[in-house]
Amino acid sequence: MFAAAIFTHVRLRSDISALLPTGRTATTRFMLQEVQSGVAASLVLIGLESAPPAALAATSDRMTETLRRRGLFTFADNGRDLVSEADQQRLFRSRYLLSPATTAAAFEVPALRQDFQNLLDELQSSASPLVQQFGLPDPTGAFPALLSLAGGSQHAAIRDGVWFAPDQNRALLVARLRGDSSSLAVQDAALHAIDQAFDTARQGTSGLRLLVSGPAVFARDAAHAIRADVIRLSVMSALLVAGLLVWRFRNPLVIAAIAVPLVLSTAVAALAVQLVFGFLHGITLGFGMTMLGVTVDYPVLLIGHRKRGEAPAGTWARIGRAFTLAVATAALGLSGMAFARFPGLAQLGVFSIAGVLTAAAATRFILPRLIVAADLAPVWAGDPRRLDGIERLRHGRLWALLPVAVAALGLVLLGGPRWQHDLNALSPVPAASLALDAKLRAELGAPDVGEVLVVQGATAEAVLQREEALRPALDRLTRDGVIQGAQDAASLLPSAALQRARQQALPDAATLSARVAEAAQGLPFTPQAFDPFKADVAAARAATPLGPADIINPALAAQLGALLVHRDGTWIGIIAPRTVTSSARFVAAFAGQPDITVLDVSAEMRGLVAGYTRQALPWLGAGAAAALIALLVGLRDFWRVARVIGAIGASLLVTVALLTAFGIRLSLIHVVALQFVAGVGLDYALFFARTQLDGEERSRTFRTLITCNAMALLTFGLLYTCQTPLLRMIGETVAIGVVTSLVFAFFFVGPRPARITRTDAI
Repeated sequence: MFAAAIFTHVRLRSDISALLPTGRTATTRFMLQEVQSGVAASLVLIGLESAPPAALAATSDRMTETLRRRGLFTFADNGRDLVSEADQQRLFRSRYLLSPATTAAAFEVPALRQDFQNLLDELQSSASPLVQQFGLPDPTGAFPALLSLAGGSQHAAIRDGVWFAPDQNRALLVARLRGDSSSLAVQDAALHAIDQAFDTARQGTSGLRLLVSGPAVFARDAAHAIRADVIRLSVMSALLVAGLLVWRFRNPLVIAAIAVPLVLSTAVAALAVQLVFGFLHGITLGFGMTMLGVTVDYPVLLIGHRKRGEAPAGTWARIGRAFTLAVATAALGLSGMAFARFPGLAQLGVFSIAGVLTAAAATRFILPRLIVAADLAPVWAGDPRRLDGIERLRHGRLWALLPVAVAALGLVLLGGPRWQHDLNALSPVPAASLALDAKLRAELGAPDVGEVLVVQGATAEAVLQREEALRPALDRLTRDGVIQGAQDAASLLPSAALQRARQQALPDAATLSARVAEAAQGLPFTPQAFDPFKADVAAARAATPLGPADIINPALAAQLGALLVHRDGTWIGIIAPRTVTSSARFVAAFAGQPDITVLDVSAEMRGLVAGYTRQALPWLGAGAAAALIALLVGLRDFWRVARVIGAIGASLLVTVALLTAFGIRLSLIHVVALQFVAGVGLDYALFFARTQLDGEERSRTFRTLITCNAMALLTFGLLYTCQTPLLRMIGETVAIGVVTSLVFAFFFVGPRPARITRTDAI
């Protein structure tokens, strides 16, 4: 009940952004926030394939209409009717301010004459009604040029009125989630709605296939994959460990006794993180419970060393000092994580320390009564004479140094451990899903988010003007093949200065009337045919320039919102190039320009993780130093401390060497797992190092530590079978580490038995 009460008051979060570093610069912090929770993170890309084009287009229309009605999306579009009739009217009235087709040359007599002749041809076609509605009031074509920008996709083809992939038979849709796109509940509801809309829209069309991608899809699938891994492995490891313990102690109540410290430690650890950070992240809970696996050893060490019918005081008299020192050094060793500036590592440190101390206190003050009541103890401590033969292996202690020397030499020859700072390598998203996302983005003309230009200004107007000034350089890079175009806010919303310049390019009423009359001379237009055109030009000359708040069309506003952001009193514009073929030339083109940052998002993320890893390592070292001081104070024997540290160091060295030899790059996740290995190794080493009065006690310690080691292997060895890279990294590290920890603790720390002479044998 105590644990349940705590968890009902803990604020649990699942968005990964809460655990990531905030960035080294203001620009980096902004980009990380946009990548994690901005407009781009809420987009869902949808493809329909494996059916005739007409069926795909019809399904696309029905599906888009269903998604629009659900209320879970701010917009859903497939290229048809992107702009509503009301939006069309608003954009049509503002066309001369917003359209790139508004130039002084477009209103000269030769250009108008050519436009009028084109209108005559179109009036004789099937498009005559649209020409009469839009063409006569807009002969210069300002509105179609504006609609091409509002359409969103510059790469997709239009077939049967909807978006299709340009090179294959695939209909395309795009939707944007409403609400917090990092929320698993929002992701689940929206993606379930997409599945339902597809099932309804397909109307029995056989073979039709739905493709869905985007950050929200990745996050939802990853969360479900991790949950499935954790549930499956929790059940399997619980059954295996329970079977081992029941076999070892011949009493099922041992499971309840072990559960008490584990449940209490998890609850108190969660409360501690809530108090310090204001929330508990789901990943911290999962990883923290993994780290608290070391505390499962605590009740096993107590029960395993208890003699049948013995009072708790007698057991604690023999193991209390070693137990207390193991807990103290483990907590101090973990303390470095709590002070690291990496938010996720700091949460994990607080969780682990609080959990270790709580589990130890529960084992010391609560568990003894339960153990006595159930009379829990090993059925048999083992024949001490059997142990003699095993302990004689310590006479070959120097041979145990051989794998350590080989590991050290191997690391030197390999150039040391290799580090992995790329977060993509830790992603649980399958390669096939990433490839599909890249394909859909290319087909829809979505920009490359790898490298971007970031423009900052005090006002939106300043940012838009700066982007317009950069356009010649971007056009030059496009002509040279360095990029394949770019998206920026100024293309969607010209600066007020440019809008006023376009107003100045518009002729006054008298001049325009004269030019229209001259251009229409000899053509079969009535004198009043272009009166709406002249009226709209006159209205545009007197109109107020539009700002970001005036763009209310959902599709256009979504694009603009991703490229022009107001945050913390600063306006920031993002210029996103497509397909950068030469990063060096792209960076060089904008080097040294004020208020501009060329940001490689992927490289920045790698540098960010590498930097925070470097900052975290000294804190981890400080925790290890504190643990060493505790060992010196607790053991009061320099050579015994040296053997304990030697055993742990040898285990960590061999573990790192084996991981490196297997081609595994180390990450911060491996460092955390090695912290766990060090904690387990301390338990083994300190219990081997304690003074033991007789062979029976040595046998009891040996068998208990073997039991603890088997539990660790059954729990963490299964993690290696996970599909989630994070869990697999922990599994592979701990599985190697706990075995080497037991082996080196046995050889280096345990006392060397007396040699049996021929006389003794007689």
